Amino acid sequence: MNTIVKTGALTIVGEAGRFPKIELIEPNGYGYIVLALEVDHSRLPFFLVQSASKTRLLEDLKRLADELRGLVGVHKVVVFKALVVPPGEGRYKQARPDVAQARFDVVVLIETGTPERARTLLATPQFAALEDQGRAGAKRAEVIVGQNARRIGPVDHGRDGVFLFNYFLAEGREQNLAVWEYTAGWFADQTGLDNSTLLLPDADHSGGLTLINHCRWDRLADVLPSLLFKPSFRSYVLANFDANHTAPMPVLYKLA
Repeated sequence: MNTIVKTGALTIVGEAGRFPKIELIEPNGYGYIVLALEVDHSRLPFFLVQSASKTRLLEDLKRLADELRGLVGVHKVVVFKALVVPPGEGRYKQARPDVAQARFDVVVLIETGTPERARTLLATPQFAALEDQGRAGAKRAEVIVGQNARRIGPVDHGRDGVFLFNYFLAEGREQNLAVWEYTAGWFADQTGLDNSTLLLPDADHSGGLTLINHCRWDRLADVLPSLLFKPSFRSYVLANFDANHTAPMPVLYKLA
């Protein structure tokens, strides 16, 4: 039987410190916009087929992303398309049917110099054109604005790989931050993860989420087998998420 220990905002299930504590670096101070779209709904976890309308939408979004990149204070604009929805949702999501499952298969990530610049970018015609195009082509769209709250290391967008957006729903923000940091050590130890930018959404542009974790691996084989086959993913990672009333909703992507 697992022991349960309460320490501050965090409830720990099982042996404390079973995996190494993650080493964090200072948040980067940047602001972010995540335009998350559900375009091709799939009942399967893999996105094996891409519709013609999604192909056209991705080309339009990449063209509009080029226009955003030229604006002052915009560091990068990256367009992603989903590969697979891995396991890991957890029990807390089942208790919250009022919140839609995060099955976003297209994401545009915008990084700006400050959180204030991200907020003002919403009012620009360039972002409005991007958002309008996304909403017109999607079954569901969310605009999430926030800032970097925790960081393992910078995420390399200069080359393709496997990119995670993990959309968190939690009973409390402090619980979510604490259990994310606690379980991040498992990902570093078991999958070799050495980068992550954790986004803290603004209250009025959260999409109903408490946090979004964004990170990268080189290959699908670096991460997916660990999520599918290592028992400690369930007994350590998911058990601690459940104990802290936190539901991860992960999706893995590639560059579009």
